[in-house]
Amino acid sequence: MLMTTFPVLAQNSLAAANTLGAWLARNDFSDKPAPVRADVVILAGNAVIPTIDAACQLAAAQQTPLLISGGVGHSTTFLYSAIARHPRYNVVRTTGRGEAAILADIAHKFWSIDNKQILIEDKSTNCGENVRFSMDILAAQGIKAKTALVVQDPTMQRRTMATFARLSQQCADAPHWLSWPGFTPQLVNTANGTTFVPQQRGLWSVERYLSLLMGEVPRLRDDANGYGPNGHDFIVHVDFPPSVEAAWQILRTDTTLTAALANRAL
Repeated sequence: MLMTTFPVLAQNSLAAANTLGAWLARNDFSDKPAPVRADVVILAGNAVIPTIDAACQLAAAQQTPLLISGGVGHSTTFLYSAIARHPRYNVVRTTGRGEAAILADIAHKFWSIDNKQILIEDKSTNCGENVRFSMDILAAQGIKAKTALVVQDPTMQRRTMATFARLSQQCADAPHWLSWPGFTPQLVNTANGTTFVPQQRGLWSVERYLSLLMGEVPRLRDDANGYGPNGHDFIVHVDFPPSVEAAWQILRTDTTLTAALANRAL
């Protein structure tokens, strides 16, 4: 298993990371035992195995069409590595293949999802294209979904939902987008450093996870440099709760954390 420990964080920074991580991993079903049945499950290509498994398990149990989106992008090599380390999935061919093709193999071979139930979008190379091309696939297939459940890397879940909202603003018959990350990451300090609890196969390293958290906040801002309407206009306006703003300020001013991230290969 990939070692996921990191130097012990100050308690306020640990709490801040968990606050920010939970907010980014937007879960519309956090107070419910399970997600509702949707007309389609959309799995955006990523390298977080528990999230991939959650989407496949849900689509298999509910017999719901599974739309998998992802070509070859800047993070695809992380998926290759996660598959290579997995005790069962490591038989799936990865090199040179797009994310959707790899995940479709997993859905079919290991979760017994019929190929007729799987829709593949294999041209996207980033989050915005994941969203736009997934919507194109639904339209091309004549799928008039009233509800669509979106599953993504938890660190990107809130941005992905804001992108779906932005790109469907002019679509009168767009689905109601439901957000479900499959699981919410949680960090804890141990005698050996900071790690995830519970430990699961196929997670990020802790330093990569923390780096992704830090990188998401500027993207979600609605300012000249952010992705909101007043910036690049990739997403709808996102409100930051006071607790999340406070968590962000703690993390960005923790010089030990920022120095440790800067000095590590991610």
